[in-house]
Amino acid sequence: MHPGPAPFQLVPGAAGSPVLLHVPHSSRVVPEEVRGGVVLDDPSLAAELDHITDSHTAELAAVAAQACGTAPWRFVNGLSRLVVDPERFPDEREEMLAVGMGAVYTHTTHRARLRAPGSDPQPLLERYFHPYARAMTAAVDERLAATGRAVVIDVHSYPTTALPYELHGTGPRPPICLGTDGFHTPAGLLAGAQAAFAGFGGTALDSPFPGTYVPLKHYGTDPRVSALMIEIRRDLYMTEPGGPAGPGLTALASALAELVDGLQAV
Repeated sequence: MHPGPAPFQLVPGAAGSPVLLHVPHSSRVVPEEVRGGVVLDDPSLAAELDHITDSHTAELAAVAAQACGTAPWRFVNGLSRLVVDPERFPDEREEMLAVGMGAVYTHTTHRARLRAPGSDPQPLLERYFHPYARAMTAAVDERLAATGRAVVIDVHSYPTTALPYELHGTGPRPPICLGTDGFHTPAGLLAGAQAAFAGFGGTALDSPFPGTYVPLKHYGTDPRVSALMIEIRRDLYMTEPGGPAGPGLTALASALAELVDGLQAV
């Protein structure tokens, strides 16, 4: 029996780097055991993956890491967010439950059924969500132990036109959305991102997607952990939906590398 795809990968960077590039939504892989619980036919599933996947963001983070003077660490999800979404709260705190897109999605981006009513999310949470959270927590702890601080840069993309599932889809859709947290996003980190991505037509804060990822162990309590979400509007670097990357990817990777190098020089 062949082993399944790796659920996630920690790609080592330089020992002295505090930066962890987190890429949670770049994969289209849905293991067969999970596919069996999805009610979409194959063409519908492929179309949903086109819309929901942050295509090419793993490549973008890899190119950026290679361009850095000091290589950051990378934590990359090897499975689609249709398996589990590691950035959601796994309980009633998650606002996306209102549209069936909590830690285990029950609905698609277009509000169609993804899983049958009454499906039990617990097996997926136990097999995929909790191990991912533990591994990400350990990766942040390792950066803290090695450097005394950890900087999580969440690498995402989003569609040019709002999809029906979006809770904040009527707000601005800038070329670069910077998702922030009142406790974990210091002014210097935000200013560095605004400067690094200034050449792409503008940035805005927390629209259309607010917040950023911090492991629950550290969330709201450990000021040594800083975090920022980079949401790149997809028309800047790819053909939508789900198409190939274009030349914009290299320029965006250079901007991300500029941000990372500035953080590591602090």
